[in-house]
Amino acid sequence: MAEPFLIGDMMTGGYGGADILHSCTIAVEKGQIAVIVGPNGAGKSTAMKAVFGMLKIREGQVRLNGEDITALTPQARVSKGMGFVPQTNNIFPSMSVEENLEMGAFIRTDDIRETMEQIYELFPILRDKRKQAAGELSGGQRQQVAVGRALMTKPSVLMLDEPTAGVSPIVMDELFDRIIEIARTGISILMVEQNARQALEIADKGYVLVQGANRYTDTGQALLADPDVRKSFLGG
Repeated sequence: MAEPFLIGDMMTGGYGGADILHSCTIAVEKGQIAVIVGPNGAGKSTAMKAVFGMLKIREGQVRLNGEDITALTPQARVSKGMGFVPQTNNIFPSMSVEENLEMGAFIRTDDIRETMEQIYELFPILRDKRKQAAGELSGGQRQQVAVGRALMTKPSVLMLDEPTAGVSPIVMDELFDRIIEIARTGISILMVEQNARQALEIADKGYVLVQGANRYTDTGQALLADPDVRKSFLGG
């Protein structure tokens, strides 16, 4: 069986001497959406950071398109095609929307205008506000800037840490719609999400973590239909 496009395989590690992840495996296929859910403190964001290289793992491997990238820095992983949007501090508030997007293209030497145009088509409000300071935008619009900036590197994998944190349900639905659109272009999406039910509805694959270990792994629809998952993690 072919290996997933991106896999954090049997990852064990944490901060300092304490392990937060215990033989945790997270993977996503090309052009699909994989979602990591679970209770607070389950190690969801830690698993994401381990895949991106922000956390050293003691055991396990991270592989991208068959290549072992476990030893690479986050910056080197960006050059390999990984984009990461952290939950907080993910924009330059004093810079304009357009400048934020330009900053996202820091590793590129080619013409970025076509990519910028694609991002404006994906997020039309950003075109309208392109000269405005990003810090003046609403929470949902700032998230669009953050996602757009990550897309400027033309990644093959986009990793999102709680992209809908603190936004209204309407904005959350809109962001999820855009995430589906991004995946349809062939980009793999790996995201951590507190809104578990809504996230699993759009997920090709879902991972339920508990105390840094895999508790349930299945398609999003199968997890939504699983009575144990629903009772324990989705409020019945």
